Amino acid sequence: MDDATSSNQPPRGLGRNAANYGDRDFALYLRRSFAKSMGYSQAMLDRPVIGIADTGSDFNNCHRTAPELVEAVKRGVLAAGGLPLAFPTVSLCEPFLHPCSMHYRNLMALDTEALLRAQPMDSAVLVGGCDKTVPAQLMAAVSADIPAVQLVVGPMLATRFEGERLSACTDCRRYWARYRAGEVDAARIGRIEGNLATTAGTCGVMGTASTMACLAATLGFMPLEAASVPAVHADRLRLAEEAGALAVRLIAQPVRPREIVTPESVENALRVLLALGGSTNALIHLTAIAGRCGVKVDLRRLDALSEETPVLVDLKPTGEGYMEDFHAAGGLRALLRELRDLLHLGCKDLYGRTLEQRIAEGPEFVDRAIIRARAEPVSPVGGLVALFGSLAPAGAILKRSAATPALFETEARCVVFDGLEDLAARIDDEALDVTPRDILVLKNAGPRTPAGMPEAGYLPIPRKLARAGVKDMVRISDCRMSGTAFGTIVLHVAPEAAAGGPLALARTGDRIRLSVRERRLDLLVEESELARRREEWRPPPAPARGWDRLVHEQVLQATEGADLAFLRPEGR
Repeated sequence: MDDATSSNQPPRGLGRNAANYGDRDFALYLRRSFAKSMGYSQAMLDRPVIGIADTGSDFNNCHRTAPELVEAVKRGVLAAGGLPLAFPTVSLCEPFLHPCSMHYRNLMALDTEALLRAQPMDSAVLVGGCDKTVPAQLMAAVSADIPAVQLVVGPMLATRFEGERLSACTDCRRYWARYRAGEVDAARIGRIEGNLATTAGTCGVMGTASTMACLAATLGFMPLEAASVPAVHADRLRLAEEAGALAVRLIAQPVRPREIVTPESVENALRVLLALGGSTNALIHLTAIAGRCGVKVDLRRLDALSEETPVLVDLKPTGEGYMEDFHAAGGLRALLRELRDLLHLGCKDLYGRTLEQRIAEGPEFVDRAIIRARAEPVSPVGGLVALFGSLAPAGAILKRSAATPALFETEARCVVFDGLEDLAARIDDEALDVTPRDILVLKNAGPRTPAGMPEAGYLPIPRKLARAGVKDMVRISDCRMSGTAFGTIVLHVAPEAAAGGPLALARTGDRIRLSVRERRLDLLVEESELARRREEWRPPPAPARGWDRLVHEQVLQATEGADLAFLRPEGR
């Protein structure tokens, strides 16, 4: 019999989370019997159990190395004296999901949390990567609060093609914009399509996936070097083996997720996000992860941090390099060394080491072409700013590191699209009344809509303007943009239009004022006129059933991480 039968020790391994038949001994007898049908010896079944969340899927190209990573994790678990048991969960990949992967992030978090709680495991390794999977897994880990190691699949390599390097997805968007402008023909865009993503792994730039990997490592859920090792590098498999061994060590020396996610560690992650020039999506995800244990991310605090945290990493979409360059340049550890005096150095990781100790480990090499010194930053201020005003009472976000400074102070007429279908129908209409000085506005695409808060905030430049050479315009929406995108784009306007926020009242011809200097976003319409429009406004109908209905009823705004309200801590 395993030690679950001891009255002096808490259940361990297969003795945990027994099925409820009203007879616990029978439940464990039945469980062992079924486990033995898979050929396990009693000696193996007596070991502690490490669950491995397997997100391999034929619908997730980013995770096609998941099977070999799972095998490497198992190797590490077995060598350390544990029993590895892999289990599938929801897997999310942006290009393969309708309406978008963000709509299912909370479903994956719920699925993962339920399985972490329900199945007999002493700790877990979470295999993620594609941008919504890592936040979903960390949200689940914080809520279940069992020791959990994050393991990411790693970024793809860039491809040399006709005299330049290409990698998804900044180059994808850059070439698509040129195609829309008539600068690239159909034959060339077809060749580009086949050379944007040629290896396994997540996007090869500092998009959401790589940003989240860096934040997960900063928080302490994996080693610092694990944030940037390419997907196809042998070190990625060695990191997987170490993740399995660490998961076993966490049984005797447990460090729980809620010990790692603290106000101080979250602020460290925000500093790293800003210094990376990282993805705007990461702010929503970090807010959701922190919110699961009652830690609030305040946009005004983010803005204050942004004014004193320089952008130091020269990677696309903010700069020119790729993730493989960041890794070779010294990676996250080299960046953290540059930020040392701005960080809470006492925060601990899963090994029990402080951030100060983690930074001090490893080689001190740094390539200043990719990771700049504080005295010579890519930008003297952080990559993100928060905006507030009559159009965004609860806040909005602008990625200034990827924007056009000449547009930072703009007051102009707006051209409004009422949703994604309206945008698709009219954006390229030659009769569209639009000039390069106008502000493009998309509403009804936030978290509460059937659209699911997609990466549609990167509104395309109207075709007739693109052909005339227009490269950027101010664009405003209540949805998101890809972490690989660029432009003067205001995102996450809250409250969203579908929740009755002021964005719902904006109409073509209104004037909007954007001031990055003053951190303002204002709809310049008389209050009496807004009151009249408010009387006319009606909320969108609720979906009839299923996940869509649950999201509609429970989803929070972007400023609260777009999590589901009932999954947050009670009373917070």
